[in-house]
Amino acid sequence: MSLSEMPVERLSQRELRNESGRVFRLVSEGQPFILTNHGVPVGRIVPLDAQPARLPIARPAKRVGGWAALAPQPTRSDRATSDIIDELRADRV
Repeated sequence: MSLSEMPVERLSQRELRNESGRVFRLVSEGQPFILTNHGVPVGRIVPLDAQPARLPIARPAKRVGGWAALAPQPTRSDRATSDIIDELRADRV
């Protein structure tokens, strides 16, 4: 029986804390668990040798651009930096 065919038991944080011995024994036997927080699924405990779930690829990714294309372009200014700073300081007054 594969991992996807096994019934998955939901396990709250309190149950994990109070019944950790039982959980570790069952995980070592191949039983997966879904961890919940106030009833909301937040994680999964699976045996180490379990095969990861395979996600179907609807369409291949196409990489366009990237961080290298976003590099800042150097600009040249005919104004001195001190003039620009003085102008910005004048706006605050």
